[in-house]
Amino acid sequence: MPTRVAVRSVASGTLDGVLRLAGARLLDERDGGAIRSAIALDPVAACMVAARVEATGLDPWRLGGELWGVGSRLNGLCFSGANLIPLRGGRAALRAFADRALRRRRFCSSLVGPAEQVLGLWRELEPAWGPARDIRPDQPLLAIPTAPRMSPDPLVRRVRPKDLERYLPAAIAMFIEEVGVDPRIEDGGASYRARVVELVAGGRAFARFEGDEVVFKAEIGALSSRVGQIQGVWVHPDHRGRGLGVHGTAAVVDHLVTRLGRTASLYVNGYNHVARRVYERIGFQTVGRFGTVLV
Repeated sequence: MPTRVAVRSVASGTLDGVLRLAGARLLDERDGGAIRSAIALDPVAACMVAARVEATGLDPWRLGGELWGVGSRLNGLCFSGANLIPLRGGRAALRAFADRALRRRRFCSSLVGPAEQVLGLWRELEPAWGPARDIRPDQPLLAIPTAPRMSPDPLVRRVRPKDLERYLPAAIAMFIEEVGVDPRIEDGGASYRARVVELVAGGRAFARFEGDEVVFKAEIGALSSRVGQIQGVWVHPDHRGRGLGVHGTAAVVDHLVTRLGRTASLYVNGYNHVARRVYERIGFQTVGRFGTVLV
């Protein structure tokens, strides 16, 4: 569980006041040990940030964003990039993160991470950044460290670069269904296509093809040394009810756990009872709660 920061009056000169006066600072390689220790406290919740740090280090240009910290022991930790990901921190830390975010142009399209931190940070940002396009306050964070209970679909495989034009329409359809926005609106889809190309090139996109049609797809959106986070699970509407989701997802879990030696994780909207039952059948267990704010 994230470490809570004591909240007391500023006038008293206690921890809350000290943290607020100090503000959130930009972290760098000198903070590497403390960052890695903080991430290790909850590797499933921290997977998105851990994957970036492990792959690129802490230089903001290579990291694709900045890591902000509050307190000498990193009582608060937040990643700021295309997503704003507050990993830990009480009210004082979240206020400090909000202050830093509001002093610059907004680049992020969402806040995502542990629900307590995401919703707390949004309360600080909402007067300036609101209203949100959507708030999803209850997203169970699931994990499975062992082989799936359900048999993996043998026809689910890694997507190859030559499959891109067949795979991309399914990825776009999934995004529209999940987020409610067409990813091609802003720049004709160039940014989203680049992200899909990156996942395919990294061997992290999986699909079952029937002819030229994708009937199941999923991706490993983030891959740290300990955890792989599955995203974009989707079954073609014309093929739902055939068990493609449960056995297809099991195939991705099996790849992560058996071949890569990682814990498989994902988060799901609390109201999506069908998906939650599918994941329970595979063997996923609830280990936390995420929240997402689309801005």
